[in-house]
Amino acid sequence: MRRPTIHRLAAIALACGLFSPSALAQTTAMPKAKASMPDTVQMEHISIRTIGRGAPVILIPGLSSPRAAWDDVAPELAKEHSVLLVQVNGFGGGDPRGNLAPGVLDGIVADLHATIVQRRLNQPAIIGHSMGGLVGLMLAARHPTEVGKLMMVDSLPFFAATMAPPGVAITVAMVEPRAAQMRDAVAASYGKAPDPAAAAAQVAGMTLNASYRPRLTEWAMRSDPRVAARAMYEDLTTDIRPELPKVRAPVTVVYAWNDTYPRKEPAEAFFRQQFAGTATIDFKGIGPSAHFVMFDQSAQFQQVAGEFLAR
Repeated sequence: MRRPTIHRLAAIALACGLFSPSALAQTTAMPKAKASMPDTVQMEHISIRTIGRGAPVILIPGLSSPRAAWDDVAPELAKEHSVLLVQVNGFGGGDPRGNLAPGVLDGIVADLHATIVQRRLNQPAIIGHSMGGLVGLMLAARHPTEVGKLMMVDSLPFFAATMAPPGVAITVAMVEPRAAQMRDAVAASYGKAPDPAAAAAQVAGMTLNASYRPRLTEWAMRSDPRVAARAMYEDLTTDIRPELPKVRAPVTVVYAWNDTYPRKEPAEAFFRQQFAGTATIDFKGIGPSAHFVMFDQSAQFQQVAGEFLAR
């Protein structure tokens, strides 16, 4: 069976490696980054913008994605919820701050934990896409009393499991050398000129909706490849599967499927296998879609998110 996720992660990483902040200045078609809004709280590893009122829900985007990844989702949720929109420092432009040092994922978890404690959020719901789902799972495993429920969107507890041939139990030690090579290659692109055509080809598989592909390309151009490289490396070398029994919050796993790759039945079987040991878990296939499920099937995604929050 072909594995359903690694090509997506690699494509995002490669896209990030094709651009750099210095190249951004050469591209007149790109709009300037917006200044921080008054309701945006800046932390060492993330910033958080809050909209709406009601029960809290935290939205975490994936690798190299800014909070704008939730633009089609957040306004509807904000009608009944206080929506905390996370952005990783260095993604979408801005100062990388603490994300140029090792421990990006742990730093994001620490900032989210501090936010929950300081704002006295009562077991917020968390929705995370891709790397954002992994971060949400880390938070739920390491602070189990503070997360009310978790939705992981096309996300896994160990992304590198997608690199294993059938029947092979891959480990962090096995994948680390390749992950380090990918990290170094992406980081080395910092300050170099971009290749827009290659970037467009890399993001093409991220969504079936062609109208969103320029947006993905823009995000890749705005992301600091040094941060993207380090986050990608940590994403590939973090295995939360041994910690799944610690997760008390109900987990909903949304996975992408389509008529060619990945097909629904093998994709669900793979995801179920990877989440073995999770106490309370539900699987929702949304398709036909690619990695950015919320772009390809907006109505289906809104329905599943609404049901998730209503539980």
